[in-house]
Amino acid sequence: MLLKDQVAIITGGAGVNGLGFATARLMAAQGARVAVLDLERANPAAAAAQLGPGHLGLVADVTDKASCEAAAAAVLHAFGRIDTLVNNAGITQPVKTLEITGADYDRILDVSLRGTLYMSQAVLPSMRAQQSGSIVCISSVSAQRGGGILGGPHYSAAKAGVLGLARAMAREFGPENIRVNCITPGLIGTDIIKGKLTEEKKAEIAETIPLARLGRAEDIAGACVFLASPLSAYCTGITLDVNGGMLIH
Repeated sequence: MLLKDQVAIITGGAGVNGLGFATARLMAAQGARVAVLDLERANPAAAAAQLGPGHLGLVADVTDKASCEAAAAAVLHAFGRIDTLVNNAGITQPVKTLEITGADYDRILDVSLRGTLYMSQAVLPSMRAQQSGSIVCISSVSAQRGGGILGGPHYSAAKAGVLGLARAMAREFGPENIRVNCITPGLIGTDIIKGKLTEEKKAEIAETIPLARLGRAEDIAGACVFLASPLSAYCTGITLDVNGGMLIH
């Protein structure tokens, strides 16, 4: 098993049809003890229970620094170490540039960008103490192509910010054997697009993708496991495109 005896934290991980939960499930299957973090209404304890015994579900708000620190402390108390953090929590909003309000901007950037910073800050001291760790940040193809199918420009800005933050952390903490990498998913068939795209529109989009289909949550989960595992031991500061060829550079 690729993650035997490792401990992984996944933010925004309680939605059973989402990227976070798919990643939690695959990491657990690969031997990791997993801590699922999410807001109270998402019921992270129930999500963790679905993974089987020995996993943890914690209520945490990634936009609140104290909440992130409390969650990291709870994981350390339960498991004694933190090997991987997947910064998955994020929200989107389908609006145009001139429609974005200050409150919209703050809300979108707070979850994706501030949340990535706060949660990384919460786990880095323990990773530094053990001189090892992997942080995986979920960005988006929207950050690379200047807009996505559903997210507004502020979503693109937030996800582009995640790329820059991750690269800077990779440079800073590389000498301490802490790796920081990003994944840029394309359009993934999760609840975030439910009811927003017709089957006809999905088929139309799929025709523009070289692999001729939308992504699945499991596609992102596999990439997360790779970046958490020793298979990627010499990878840091990378952006791993998982988009079926939607964005071929």
